[in-house]
Amino acid sequence: MRERRLKNEINVVPYIDVMLVLLVIFMVTAPMITTASIDVPSAGKTKQAPIDAIYLNIDADKAFSLTVNGKTSGNISETTAFKTIADAMDKNPEQPVLISAHKELKYEVVVHAMDTLRKQNVKNVSLVVQPGK
Repeated sequence: MRERRLKNEINVVPYIDVMLVLLVIFMVTAPMITTASIDVPSAGKTKQAPIDAIYLNIDADKAFSLTVNGKTSGNISETTAFKTIADAMDKNPEQPVLISAHKELKYEVVVHAMDTLRKQNVKNVSLVVQPGK
């Protein structure tokens, strides 16, 4: 009786068949997929803003101003605004900072402001929104 030898080869034909079936499925379903547009939701119900918060106001023309304890400073530079906030955080690290940005301002400016505040170890950063109608 002859001994059987084991084959050390992989039969790739079934793998090719499966790949071809998957390719056909994807080719048929790809034109049916529609891209969705994302509408950013408005806030229907918002919390009351903290009284002792620092407001970082950014106008449509990227002009910065701060509101601290109800007193609003005029147009100040970005570095002055962040330095003032950093000084306030040294006194009270738990003080919230609220970013109030104009609705037509580029999102990049708001993200940059949030990132800069996070780098200054500001723990409580939030965005001010207007309640929905």
